[in-house]
Amino acid sequence: MPTKERKLISFDWAIKKILRSKANFEVLEGFLSELLFDDIKISEILESEANKESLDDKFNRLDIKVKNSNDEIVLVEIQYNRELDYLQRILYGSSKVIVEHIKESEAYAKIVKVISINILYFDLGVGDDYIYKGTTSFKGLHNKSVLKLNARQSELYKTELVEKIFPEYYLIRINNFDDIAKDSLDEWIYFLKNEEIKEHFKAKGLAKAKEVLDYLKCSDAERREYEYYKESLHYQASMYESTYVVGKMDGIKEGIKEGIKAGIEQGIEKGIEKEKLATAKAMLAEGFDIEMVAKITGLTTEMILQ
Repeated sequence: MPTKERKLISFDWAIKKILRSKANFEVLEGFLSELLFDDIKISEILESEANKESLDDKFNRLDIKVKNSNDEIVLVEIQYNRELDYLQRILYGSSKVIVEHIKESEAYAKIVKVISINILYFDLGVGDDYIYKGTTSFKGLHNKSVLKLNARQSELYKTELVEKIFPEYYLIRINNFDDIAKDSLDEWIYFLKNEEIKEHFKAKGLAKAKEVLDYLKCSDAERREYEYYKESLHYQASMYESTYVVGKMDGIKEGIKEGIKAGIEQGIEKGIEKEKLATAKAMLAEGFDIEMVAKITGLTTEMILQ
């Protein structure tokens, strides 16, 4: 009979409580290495306005901000709540980091490379994949050729690809994963979704994660705090779903409806007024007294003479 997998602490809780310790960098390095297809080494955890430890920090812009051995800044955010403007949110986040990490006197070539990783427990957009990568490239309008860097630029930036200069975005749509781990990255996605690591999983960092994130190794106080945190997530997600999302969508629909109605009414009023003015002008041309024209059309003398 197969043994039941041991319960592990969720990745978001681990980032807030455990993985910021240098002794545990191996876990986060393993995840980033598998996702980015690179051997990632974390040099430090950077301070950010979202490195908090309150129950509502899942609403913050970032969960963690790290610098790797290539001096690239990696943003890792775990988000449970739907946000209609989430794509603009991650754009703002990466842009703010760029501004934060360049001095006024420095050349633009010193701008840091930013990698934004977003672990989403809700459906964002329409698509049947569970991992999406976004980059910036420039393509010719006529011959569809992709713009590359010249020799001197390539030497400066250590790459020939323009997209390597600009921020990269990863969207991991956890709910779209089918629980079938086809490769080592999928093993990590399985853990992110199910909070367990199967015995045969070999992805980088998972062995350390299994050791560090063991629920049973937590103290009684830590377990109670963790369970309370998980309950708060369920509660706030339910409240958000039943109030904010529904209310916002209903508000948008009602706003559109009222806007269309107001627009039609305003258009009709403008049309009637235009028709009255035309009638007034015609009556004046026929020699009618202006006071009489105003009385018949309902327009003021000022409106008729304008």
